[in-house]
Amino acid sequence: MTHKPYGRAWLSDRAKDKWFLFFLLAPPMVMLLLAIGIPIAKSIYMSFFNVTLLRMNDYQWNNFANYAHLSTDGEFIGALGTTLKYVVGIVLLQFIFGIVLAALLNRIVFMRKWLRTLILIPWTIPTLVVALLWMWMFQPQYGVLNYLFVSWGLIGKPYDWLTSLDLALPAVMAAALWRQLPFMATMLLAGMQGISPEIYEAADIDGANRRQAFWYITLPQLKSTIQTVTLIAMIENFKMFPLFWIMTGGGPLNATTTLAILSYKTAFVKLNLGEGAAIGVLWLLLLLFIAWGYNKLFTIGEHAHGRGH
Repeated sequence: MTHKPYGRAWLSDRAKDKWFLFFLLAPPMVMLLLAIGIPIAKSIYMSFFNVTLLRMNDYQWNNFANYAHLSTDGEFIGALGTTLKYVVGIVLLQFIFGIVLAALLNRIVFMRKWLRTLILIPWTIPTLVVALLWMWMFQPQYGVLNYLFVSWGLIGKPYDWLTSLDLALPAVMAAALWRQLPFMATMLLAGMQGISPEIYEAADIDGANRRQAFWYITLPQLKSTIQTVTLIAMIENFKMFPLFWIMTGGGPLNATTTLAILSYKTAFVKLNLGEGAAIGVLWLLLLLFIAWGYNKLFTIGEHAHGRGH
């Protein structure tokens, strides 16, 4: 009695699948390399030279002068602090409001589909339109927010939100939160709906209340979803440019100048492409480090659980 070489045939099929996958992914990967890899490499190369828009073909090696200047440049350090403050604040607010909104939508039965569709409207509006809309709302003379706040007695007189050193950054954050919250809430809602109802039923039988079910069932079950959506929010806001540039232009007095704004101003306003590229390189390295550390933070418990088993 003869036996067919099942193992050899399986390996052959697997090899065919790998080659098929390779040829399927090769074209988009090449396009991705050309569209992203080459500009990044070009920026890294330019960051080591004195090069301006007026002398594009005259590259002069500056012995790391661009990076040395940025290490002591108060404007760069201030932009870095503003960027970190904005990213931490907006992502934290998105997560808190997002998970509350998702929990409410998860419990609502009446008009559930319509409500889930309606909350997505801000996310579908282009960032440019959102910036112009919120500029009008924050307008000191005829803005709707000043009118409502004065009418309700929350403030004594209209505020000039976008030209105030203390209020400009929170104003931009409000616009960003309005536009980005629907995505966060929708993703968290999708994660909640993927949790088996049997887990909650078992917890209810054991006497767990809603708060305990949320802390010990919902949040742990949403761990991977939370990691993904918050990381996406961090990356999106770390490179946020349109809202800041249109609403404040980085002002007043650099109060809303982030790394994105500073990089643009340095390269295309001051015409210093070399230093602008250096800001972009440091910006990219910082983002990669934060993303790596954030992902590492989420794997700490998994490693400990793996060693326990």
